[in-house]
Amino acid sequence: MICIISSAGGHLAEAIKACSAIKHYPKFYVTFFVPHIPDSLSGEEHYFIEDPHLSPLKYLVNFFQSLKLYVRKRPKVIITTGAGIAVPMCLIGKFFGSKIVFIESGARVIYPSRTAKVLYRIADLSIVQWRPLSNYLPKAIYGGPLF
Repeated sequence: MICIISSAGGHLAEAIKACSAIKHYPKFYVTFFVPHIPDSLSGEEHYFIEDPHLSPLKYLVNFFQSLKLYVRKRPKVIITTGAGIAVPMCLIGKFFGSKIVFIESGARVIYPSRTAKVLYRIADLSIVQWRPLSNYLPKAIYGGPLF
C-alpha cells in the first residue's frame, strides 16, 4: 500500500502527476478538503485530514488523524510533495518502518521549503525538481520539473 499525501492545490497536482504511473499497486491519497478536490481525485481512494498551517493545535489534530489512518491502512511507502500537512504522517510512517519519498515542490527553485528542512532528514529518497536545490539538499536526486 502506498500513501500519497500533500496539501491541496499545486502540491496535490504535483503528487498526482508524480504518481500517475503507479497503476498495479494499491494507493490512496491524503489531503485537506477544498470543494474541487473530490473531482480531482475522482476514481482514486482518498481521505481528508486537518490542514495544520502553522497552528500547533491543528498539528495535534492532524497527528491523531494521521495516526488513525496510518494504523488502518499500514502503508509501506509514503510519498509526499509537501507542505505541513504531510509532516505528521511521515514521522509516524518513519517510526513504524515505512519508506518515505519526499519530492520538493516545483515552486521551490533556489531555497528549500520548511517542509523540506524537516522531511529531507528522515526521507529514504528526496527528489528535487530544480538543480540549485542540490546546494541545500545534497543527497537529493534531481528529477526535473513535473510540469
